[in-house]
Amino acid sequence: MKAVQTWPGLACAFALGAYALPPCRIEVVEKGSGWPVPLVELRTTHQVRLVSDNAGVIAFDLPELMGRETWFEVRGHGYEVPADGFGFRGVRLTPRPGATLRVEVERRMVARRLGRLTGGGLFAESQKLGLEPDWPETGVLGCDSVQVAAHRGRLFWLWGDTTLARHPLGIFDSTAAFTPLRPLTAFAPPVRLRFEYVTDEHGAPRGVARMPGEGPTWLSACVSLPDRTGAARLVASYVKIKPPLEAYEWGLCVWNDAERRFERLKVLWTKTTEHPTPPPHPEGHAVRWTDPSGRDRVLFANPFPTLRCPASFEAWQDPDTWEVLTPPATLSAAGSGEPVRPHTGAHSGAIGWHPWRQRWVAVFMEAFGKPSAFGELWYAEADAPTGPWGPAVKVLSHDNYTFYNPRLHLELTPPDSPLLLFEGTYTAQFANHPEPTPRYDYNQVLYRLDLDDPALAPAREGLRQ
Repeated sequence: MKAVQTWPGLACAFALGAYALPPCRIEVVEKGSGWPVPLVELRTTHQVRLVSDNAGVIAFDLPELMGRETWFEVRGHGYEVPADGFGFRGVRLTPRPGATLRVEVERRMVARRLGRLTGGGLFAESQKLGLEPDWPETGVLGCDSVQVAAHRGRLFWLWGDTTLARHPLGIFDSTAAFTPLRPLTAFAPPVRLRFEYVTDEHGAPRGVARMPGEGPTWLSACVSLPDRTGAARLVASYVKIKPPLEAYEWGLCVWNDAERRFERLKVLWTKTTEHPTPPPHPEGHAVRWTDPSGRDRVLFANPFPTLRCPASFEAWQDPDTWEVLTPPATLSAAGSGEPVRPHTGAHSGAIGWHPWRQRWVAVFMEAFGKPSAFGELWYAEADAPTGPWGPAVKVLSHDNYTFYNPRLHLELTPPDSPLLLFEGTYTAQFANHPEPTPRYDYNQVLYRLDLDDPALAPAREGLRQ
């Protein structure tokens, strides 16, 4: 009988295939509601980190722990399990191939996490289990700080520096995408928001704001305004950056609908010895507003309004029409009355008129808050966009992580609904050397507030006093 010769590598592959086992499905859900909870980390005693995806799912495939009772530390930025007698917060599970296990976590914050909007592998853990097979990958792995504007019957989405797979240096002149005006049909996890990215000739996301000069281009104050003919013009402010993070030029730019890119309109300021700081200019998130006299205005808020002008393309580019506003330096914390200082960096919060509340609402990042210096978010209300603003209620907290540049999404929810959605950039930057969360780090995460929640009553009632 003739012997059959095989390559060692092929024999090894067959052996591995013979012993391959299906993963164990671990579902992380909110206690009481049963909602899936994204961004919950389970950590083993030998420091393997497993993070739930947008469906709240983890595909557990560690062969050394299959069939073995295993302790998992639970970390969830506002979601937790009770501590044991030693103060450890975790659960004991016995993973088995093909089994389904459930971890219930208690929500300890007002905001409810809906899921990640950007980056790769939004449903990666689910896909390892054969779920969500049709979810597409965009090629974007991370991106900074969103701007959104309704423009010509669609929503225009704009992000800052963008991470790609091919090299540590990705896109540094902003990426953009379009969606329908109402891209979400449900407001519970798992969230599925599909973007139509602006792409290059190869179908890959590309930069859309390559302004002259060295260094990255960041955009701000994006808004669609009518010109004197009634045509909608998409506009923004831009800033040029040089190392380490120094702004050396501010200007105005206009979207070219045919070329699908922003083009420089004018330079407002160039850094010199005589002019080391820029003059007032549109910055932050733009909000349309009809003032008490019936005039249509656009406000630029960061997080509260710092500048306003008539809501027209011509007025936006004319500094003589700009009116500088003075935002509040602090708000009072509901209950304690302690001062809460909003961060005044770029895009540190947003305001908007909420039709269900019949008030202006704000979500903003606290400057040097606790436990995270730039990860504590607060909610407040006002009868007018320029204030006065009532007591603030903390709605979101992070354990040594940053969550900056929150943006309200009043355009995504029905006007007769008490829901308020907001997103922000989840990043390890500016925190005390945390371990970056796989897939989630440097991406946009969406949250929901229920404005009829009793926890927000102090913000409602305090304004009346």
